[in-house]
Amino acid sequence: MRPSLKQLEALIWVADLGSFRKAADRLNTTQPNISARIAGLETLLGVRLMERDAGSVRLTAKGQDVLGHARQVLNATQALVQSASEAALFDGTLRLGVTEMIVHTWLPDFLGQLKTRFPTIQVELTVDMAVSLEKQLAERTLDLALQNAPFHRAVSGEIPLGTYPLIWVAAPSLGLQDLDPVRLDDLARHPVLTHGRDTPLYAQTAAHFGQQRDVPVRLVPSSSLTACLHMAVNAMGIVTVPAAMVLDEIAGGALVAVPYGWTPEPLQFYARYDAQKAMDFVQTAAQLARKVAAEFNAAHGI
Repeated sequence: MRPSLKQLEALIWVADLGSFRKAADRLNTTQPNISARIAGLETLLGVRLMERDAGSVRLTAKGQDVLGHARQVLNATQALVQSASEAALFDGTLRLGVTEMIVHTWLPDFLGQLKTRFPTIQVELTVDMAVSLEKQLAERTLDLALQNAPFHRAVSGEIPLGTYPLIWVAAPSLGLQDLDPVRLDDLARHPVLTHGRDTPLYAQTAAHFGQQRDVPVRLVPSSSLTACLHMAVNAMGIVTVPAAMVLDEIAGGALVAVPYGWTPEPLQFYARYDAQKAMDFVQTAAQLARKVAAEFNAAHGI
């Protein structure tokens, strides 16, 4: 009798996530099923693979050795599918994390092309701030993160997706578009809507206006850039965002560019994943993200 792929998957995910419950969530099954798979694998191999105590899981020395072989078996299985050019044979879940900028730009095209490439893969989507996505990627609750720098944790897989300049925008009723240039005291008459306090946009905006002590500026941070845009459309303040996020709003006249002479630094976006542990289709998805991003950027002169 030979180990099953489900047993090997259970071993890998329990080892990577450090939890039977998290592995069960990852594999869309129950914790008892994961425990049964691990127990069956241990019985089959005649060795103890894991030690469990006080809610923690630790691989034995033999477990570490078997884990390496398990990864090789699953990777070889994926390579077999790829060699047959049968993307429909891929099965599983891609846990994808993106920032709001991606949602507002090329995410629909990416998901459409991903569905064409891997029709049976399910996508679980998380939309969050970059700092949260980075944490989830490190904890392996995400397979792939499409996010902006800077990063505090290194990963083994990182593909550039482009550079996105920022722009100040406001509702046309505020009349700021008629001033050229817009001065600091012009801005200070309105709330400055910003992204959350843990973001580069907030840090740079707060630092810039903090240097202008003679003119107090009201910063209004939000964890949601989408909420900031809705507030700006309703003339509740001004906001600086990636220009790519507001293409439709500017084209439709809901927002106008504000010619203020400073913006935060452009955002550098990357597709990030664990190249050593992720399934092969995760790397393929990251490369597809680069292709779709390049197409969008070229079409809009970014």
